[in-house]
Amino acid sequence: MLKYIVKTAVVLAAICAVAAVVLAGLNEVTDPKIQEYEAQKVISALEEVSCGMQIGEKKDVNQSYVAYMYPLSSGGKDQGYILGLTSTGYGGELTLVASYDLNGVVMAAKLVADEETPGVGKKAENEGYMDKFVGTGTSTAPVPTSKSMLSDADSAAVSGASITFTGISKALAYGSDFVKSL
Repeated sequence: MLKYIVKTAVVLAAICAVAAVVLAGLNEVTDPKIQEYEAQKVISALEEVSCGMQIGEKKDVNQSYVAYMYPLSSGGKDQGYILGLTSTGYGGELTLVASYDLNGVVMAAKLVADEETPGVGKKAENEGYMDKFVGTGTSTAPVPTSKSMLSDADSAAVSGASITFTGISKALAYGSDFVKSL
């Protein structure tokens, strides 16, 4: 009986060792491609929210919500900033990029990465979702941080995904305040 247990343990250990080597090899092959894909996804999002302006050099910020920033210019004049923002949604961390004019008004925003619930929080990835934030960030039109600040149609659109909406809106509002403080 002891011989059978030892033999089974050795076979299982061998299987685990082979599986570990195979998985390590797969990771070596796929990790660079995944990193390249993620970097390209961010570059594409930056171009999308730049509103056709020149994107300057990245500056790390590492403050609450704001990870980094890029200055935006047009015709040699500063026009605003793109901020890399992080927040928390229902499924975990939310990563987004948003452009602001020099007064902190949201010009465009895009969700880059999230772990939200399919069919509910994932709606934030849909085209048009961020439109409710564009043009906000002024004293007369603050960034909506609660559903009561939205129109009935927009409020219904975020129904069932309140935590996702709150995470995104707080990051965008903080980004607006950050740009105003520059």
